[in-house]
Amino acid sequence: MIKSMTGFGRSEAADEKRKFTVEMKAVNHRYLDVNIKMPKKLNFFESSIRSLLKEYIQRGKVDLFITLEDFTENNVTIRYNKEIAAEYMKYLRQMAEDFSLDNDVRVSTLSHYPEVFGMEEQVMDEEEIWKGLSKAISAAAEGFVATRITEGENLKKDLISKLDGMLAHVDFITERSPIIIKEYKEDLKQKIADLLGDTKVDESRLLTEVTIFADKVCVDEELVRLRSHIQQTKDALNEGGSVGRKLDFIAQEMNREANTILSKTSDLEISNRAIELKTEIEKVREQIQNIE
Repeated sequence: MIKSMTGFGRSEAADEKRKFTVEMKAVNHRYLDVNIKMPKKLNFFESSIRSLLKEYIQRGKVDLFITLEDFTENNVTIRYNKEIAAEYMKYLRQMAEDFSLDNDVRVSTLSHYPEVFGMEEQVMDEEEIWKGLSKAISAAAEGFVATRITEGENLKKDLISKLDGMLAHVDFITERSPIIIKEYKEDLKQKIADLLGDTKVDESRLLTEVTIFADKVCVDEELVRLRSHIQQTKDALNEGGSVGRKLDFIAQEMNREANTILSKTSDLEISNRAIELKTEIEKVREQIQNIE
């Protein structure tokens, strides 16, 4: 199947601890370019996220947005630092002795001293977080790919229609090319007759001139290659997969053949068809830019 490079996907994954929301969108690009916006605490997973996305996307400029609602952020533990408390008590006793004071320190007083008690966040369970995050990303990517496939199939239909139109121009030029040789021969024969009157025309000389003209305007090779390129494009579209780069190269070759035909011909009808052919090829190239 053919995939467009533009697409959109969105997903949510939640449990009793966290809720992940993932949105992704993309436009056409020569390579895969992923821009990720997410909370800093998820930066550790960036490499894994990029690897996961490569399973779904080959080309395109992708913007990925991840938001996290962490219901465990307030789940902290109290840490009692016995060593710090002992240091305080040591010096308080020393002060009492040095200044002959009563040591009236109570637990409630000591507990307010700096660093005796501290708040400690729970250690992040990376495996558990990745399980929820990857689930949300995969679901968003699947929806994203689905939109790409839908648009890709529409692109395929439009491209095949344009290719058929191009083939009609090629058929016309193929049928018209031999006729202009005959017309040139008749025109040349008539001009010679007008100039020489009743003098007999040198058929061998006439044939030589016609042969030179025919060789100069011959576009048989270009037409054969054009037919081949059109068929290759159709085959690639029907085969599917990531064929955007291949089709872009073929379109460049088709444009080169059309330019050659236009430069060789002196016939107005063929010139007009060659111009229309170039116009259709350019339209095809524009559409191909959107194929993955």
